[in-house]
Amino acid sequence: MSVNQQAHAGLPYGQPQPGYQGYQQSGYGGQQMSGVHHSQYGAYNGPLPGYQQPAPPQGYFSSLGFPSKGSPVSLNSDTPTLAPNFIGTLRAPPTSGAPPPTSGASVPAGHPVYSQFGQGDVQNGVATSAVQMQRPSASQPFIPGTAPAPISQPATFRQYGPSPTSAQQLTNHMAGMQIGSSTSAPLPAGLGYGPPTSVPPASGNFTVTGSGLYTSYSSSQGPPPVTMTHGLPPTSLSQGLSLAQPAFSGPPLSAQHRPQAPGFLPPPCSTGIEPSSYPSATGAPRPSTMQGSQLSGQALTGLPTSQPNHVSSPPPHPSMSGPAMTGLQGPPPPTHPSQSGYQMQQNGSFGQVRGPQPNYGSAYPGTPNYGSQPAPPPPPKRLDPDSIPSPIQVIEDDRNNRGSEPFITGVRGQVPPLVTTNFLVKDQGNASPRYIRCTSYNIPCTSDMAKQSQVPLAAVIKPLATLPTDEAPPYLVDHGEPGPIRCNRCKAYMCPFMQFIEGGRRFQCCFCSCVTEVPPHYFQHLDHTGKRVDFYDRPELSLGSYEFLATVSYCKNNKFPNPPAFIFMIDVSYNAVKSGLVRLICEELKSLLDYLPREGNMEESAIRVGFVTYNKVLHFYNVKSSLAQPQMMVVSDVADMFVPLLDGFLVNVNESRTVIVSLLDQIPEMFADTRETETVFAPVIQAGMEALKAAECAGKLFIFHTSLPIAEAPGKLKNRDDRKLINTDKEKTLFQPQTSFYSNLAKDCVAQGCCVDLFLFPNQYLDVATLGVVPYQTGGTIYKYAYFQLETDQERFLNDLRKDVQKEVGFDAVMRVRTSTGIRATDFFGAFYMSNTTDVELAGLDCDKTITVEFRHDDKLSEDSGALLQCALLYTNCAGQRRLRIHNLSLNCCTQLADLYRNCETDTLINFLAKFAYRGVLNNPVKTVRDTLINQCAQILACYRKNCASPSSAGQLILPECMKLLPVYLNCVLKSDVLQPGAEVTTDDRAYIRQLVSSMDVAETNVFFYPRLLPLTKVDVDSDTLPAAIRNSEERLSKGDMYLLENGLNIFMWVGVNVQQGLIQNLFGVSSFNYISSTLNTLPVLENPFSKRVRSIIDMFQAQRSRYMKLIIVKQEDKLEMLFKHFLVEDKSMSGGASYVDFLCHMHKEIRQLLS
Repeated sequence: MSVNQQAHAGLPYGQPQPGYQGYQQSGYGGQQMSGVHHSQYGAYNGPLPGYQQPAPPQGYFSSLGFPSKGSPVSLNSDTPTLAPNFIGTLRAPPTSGAPPPTSGASVPAGHPVYSQFGQGDVQNGVATSAVQMQRPSASQPFIPGTAPAPISQPATFRQYGPSPTSAQQLTNHMAGMQIGSSTSAPLPAGLGYGPPTSVPPASGNFTVTGSGLYTSYSSSQGPPPVTMTHGLPPTSLSQGLSLAQPAFSGPPLSAQHRPQAPGFLPPPCSTGIEPSSYPSATGAPRPSTMQGSQLSGQALTGLPTSQPNHVSSPPPHPSMSGPAMTGLQGPPPPTHPSQSGYQMQQNGSFGQVRGPQPNYGSAYPGTPNYGSQPAPPPPPKRLDPDSIPSPIQVIEDDRNNRGSEPFITGVRGQVPPLVTTNFLVKDQGNASPRYIRCTSYNIPCTSDMAKQSQVPLAAVIKPLATLPTDEAPPYLVDHGEPGPIRCNRCKAYMCPFMQFIEGGRRFQCCFCSCVTEVPPHYFQHLDHTGKRVDFYDRPELSLGSYEFLATVSYCKNNKFPNPPAFIFMIDVSYNAVKSGLVRLICEELKSLLDYLPREGNMEESAIRVGFVTYNKVLHFYNVKSSLAQPQMMVVSDVADMFVPLLDGFLVNVNESRTVIVSLLDQIPEMFADTRETETVFAPVIQAGMEALKAAECAGKLFIFHTSLPIAEAPGKLKNRDDRKLINTDKEKTLFQPQTSFYSNLAKDCVAQGCCVDLFLFPNQYLDVATLGVVPYQTGGTIYKYAYFQLETDQERFLNDLRKDVQKEVGFDAVMRVRTSTGIRATDFFGAFYMSNTTDVELAGLDCDKTITVEFRHDDKLSEDSGALLQCALLYTNCAGQRRLRIHNLSLNCCTQLADLYRNCETDTLINFLAKFAYRGVLNNPVKTVRDTLINQCAQILACYRKNCASPSSAGQLILPECMKLLPVYLNCVLKSDVLQPGAEVTTDDRAYIRQLVSSMDVAETNVFFYPRLLPLTKVDVDSDTLPAAIRNSEERLSKGDMYLLENGLNIFMWVGVNVQQGLIQNLFGVSSFNYISSTLNTLPVLENPFSKRVRSIIDMFQAQRSRYMKLIIVKQEDKLEMLFKHFLVEDKSMSGGASYVDFLCHMHKEIRQLLS
């Protein structure tokens, strides 16, 4: 949320409002909304007063865009309250402990009704266990049925207290809120960032007509008034919630859930953590698996009372037990002035009165009895960002709880630590999470259950991942001439899950159950447990990941391959020469050729190199070691490409060093006076492929290219950039190649094992969607440096080039994923080519690339045997050796949905959903893709709410503990440049990002969609530990601080106007803020502890990422600040993307529509 706008005190969009029985529920513009359906995106900054919403036809969910079972009901009746597990409507609590109705709508046939305790849930009320729970280990028993205890809150100001445990509830005062379109109030001045200006009108994102396109409204048009019947008293906790709640930053329950006595305003809070704030759960473990218990989750029940951004809190309600109040009518009172200036008060000392606990009939002792005095309706409020799940808190808790112990892979189906946690892996039979991560480690036994939950079952596989130095690389197993032992039927490779029988003479396949003879040379006796006695001596029997040396039968044409070759192909057109790029590349290659990848302990690399330059024609160079000077051969017939020389084109670097250096010195001089501006592109790839074919080897082309290839030649392109297509049905054509020529070329490259890495230096439209086809389908990489300038972009380009040339690559690779009976791999995402439905073909696969595989059921699975995956990658290493790398993973299977939701991995889920959506834009309107994503996530969360959470008011949003960050991360995907571009995002940028994300690993998508933001003034110069990250929102920034933000592609350093001069002097070597240069792209090397520490943090970030990140200095209130704010993803975006708070309310509304 931008802090620099007029605060709108109304609730964010689409939040049902508290009304009272007997108080007319007004719809938009005061019309009564009896049976009017909500449009897809309800009342976000809503239409002008007087705007009547059209009702969609019966049986139609506007969010889906197609008819669907069950009709959505008007959600105007209640405001969402937030409960750790859930967001839905507030209702009066049942006094008897019976479950409240879900949303007032009758349950459609075929939908299971809530039983009193749900699936293995405990009753409403606080769970007795106040211990901090570990992340689900899938085997810890939990004793259900313990009596609920009332919550009491210590009266201390706990900024960091025990973390939330089993179900986080933030009872919403949305239950006491009214959205009025005219009221607005200033923000508290507590945050110290700019003048307390305004909260944007609740999201500009969603139109009210049900079209998924987001329209912004001006701040004068607030959301229309919506009222709702008052529901659960604020203290009632919808799920057995104990005070030590699941890791979740935000206000602690107690004070939050109480109504405030009249005249007390919540105190301001400058840190963003309120006095009564959720114990900021440092150190809170992830919830432990509770079999038979309710699923730990997070009930976000509504607006907490004390929060930095609201204006006031509702007065206490008369007799808060029992049904909703009657007789409260009349206009809302004026809003209270901003809260700045009230002093901090301790927890529980707001004069707030507790509402009744669940299962307690009468008002909580101490509640003043107002008798029948009518209380005025509460003033408008907005949801407090601190009361909703915080990515920073979850990351911090996982680090604290799981970073110290090694992750041992021996147990089936255990969820690994988060990608943001540093941990050591010990392979004891399952592949390390560095190689494979799954969306869920406990998968449904039946396809019906999988369909019901809508949780995609997928694995993100990074077969050649680089391991930290303290973990051993996969062992190489050489079985000699017979080759690896495999199942006779399904051809799965020997692995720890194969079962040896008949004294070790045969083995039963764990994938297809076929029994195979053990070859005599491999025979070994079994011990008393049925294990082979050489179990621990053989990597393929005891480890999850290992390599086999492939025999000649695994090679093309039954012939061992030659070592691969690298061909450097340099654009020497006018733009490339004038910018200094050609000279830069040639200078760098002289030294870089000493660092070609080599295998293990080899003294020199076996890779041979070749050189080509091109503009409208191609120039090949003979650099044979026997020549005194290199020779150039020109091929001007680009329509029929051939390689004019064989001998002397691909050479050993050490043998031909003097000729190569001479060539690299001459190229910039030869083309210094060129006037040729046109280039070709496809013939360049064809030439490289033909050269590799002639040399009978695989290899990689490094192409350095600057402009749209408009010269007469095969693959010639035209400029088709058209921003007018954005938000139309033809927008998808911007992502599609403009000709099929390049797809056919890619297919030929893959057959030859020719991988293409493309370095682009555009000054205008280049058609990345088309030029990127060959790199994408050959397993290559694209790097893009728009408006390349030597002084600012040289370092980034050279670092990328060095990394790219030196990284480990497998050539001419084929990958196949086998699964045990019951599931099969059905869909694949990433940079590769497929000629059939099972084999992923990669001309090259490097250590940074992932292949994402989706699985579907084709039969029932059993809880006893679980499910198995085996990924086998056949590839040629950089020494020309053919190898098989095998990764095995065993997963649990479940018959209870609660077990599925307890073992999901949100980061992997988001990685999959982003790739799914980014592929979807090739063939569907972007709006349809966005709606599909929102709908699928709403279904995932609605299924959890319906089948796993304790019965509770529909006014609570209940999120599964493992998925409580799903809404915030999903919103980041929806707001990304591919799905919702801002005005400054080019068509090429979108195509580039789309291809980039498709082969990212989970750690990269995590930081790409939710960047890491560190406050630098908190840096301890004497320690290696990083300061705690903060949430991506402008209101978290202080003008007296400096911040580093990294997203895997760029690092921004934001400098506030009030930063101390001493810090500026230490970091930038200038005397004041005004003298800092925004054009710096590296920090000056200064000899002081602060400068050294900040530079070491930046270096550490660079080392963690596969690309070199450009450093961009952003001074507060500078023109670059708009770019920086684009990455503050919890705020509303300039392109109309919703803020996190608004989107959470929107998701809640979608869930309630599905449930009703």
